[in-house]
Amino acid sequence: MRHVGVLLATLVITVVALSVGTALATPPSGFRTLKDGQSTQAMTSFGEWSQPINIGPPLNTEFNDNYAVVTKNGLAIYFTSDRPGGFGGDDLWVSKRESVDSPWGDPENLGPVVNSQYADSLAVLDSSEHIMYFHSTRPGGCGETGTGDLWMSRRRGKVTNDNWSSPVNLGCIVNTSATEIAPAFYENEDTEQATLYFGSNRPGGIGDFDIYQSLSEDDHSFGSGVLVPELSSPKRDTRTFVRKDGREIFITSNRDGGVGLIDIWVSTRENPSATWSVPVNLGAVVNSSSDDGSPALSKDGTTLYFFSNRPGGHGQRDIWFTARDKKNE
Repeated sequence: MRHVGVLLATLVITVVALSVGTALATPPSGFRTLKDGQSTQAMTSFGEWSQPINIGPPLNTEFNDNYAVVTKNGLAIYFTSDRPGGFGGDDLWVSKRESVDSPWGDPENLGPVVNSQYADSLAVLDSSEHIMYFHSTRPGGCGETGTGDLWMSRRRGKVTNDNWSSPVNLGCIVNTSATEIAPAFYENEDTEQATLYFGSNRPGGIGDFDIYQSLSEDDHSFGSGVLVPELSSPKRDTRTFVRKDGREIFITSNRDGGVGLIDIWVSTRENPSATWSVPVNLGAVVNSSSDDGSPALSKDGTTLYFFSNRPGGHGQRDIWFTARDKKNE
């Protein structure tokens, strides 16, 4: 009987060990196994993009209204316009609304602290929404006035106000004597390292404007820009926007194979450390035979804002948007 008891105990221990081993080898719900045996959170997938809709007045006018980016709560939209009432050619403007179902309010110019008599455009916010990066051709840059550099302004107080500080040039490590334009901010939530993507026509690229990236340093400054060859082409590649999880990036490009002149392209990657895939054109539902560019995603990745001068607008370039459904694999 003693031998039977020992045998039963051994059997129980073996079954428990096998159960534990199986549990450890099987990723928990919401995760999937990669080819190398590692697991990662379930990827978010999306449906097809809808037919684009013009965002309408008061954001769009008979002038150029473009380069829109929406805050995380969806209650403010920053954009570039050369409409009357500004301080230079292109100025930065903001429009707000009470809820995501409310209409957009009358746009307000960000004022002479942020804007100048030169071209100020292509604003994007960091993860905290307390820092704004943008392009400006104002004096004080790293090249001749008119070439354009990347600048930044800090918001004082709550994110609900627009008390922005006097802009500061990002410096001649990021900027060069060539043109730096169209910043895009992405922060890896796991490592807390930020990446600033931007376009530049500096020497050493593939052709025309190319996509570069600059990584944040310990002091929160950015290092020198490095060419991202998988996102660049012999043609013009500029404004990008990275999805919050770092697995999808949208690109403005007139590279070969597009639908019209300037088109929106998309590239993906398995994880934030992987190499970007070959960019794919978003197709004729989103793109047109006209110019379509400067994509910017909503926080949940379901709405894409962009500019277009296609027929059906209110002026020259207008702000449009398209939507898609989200689902988890």
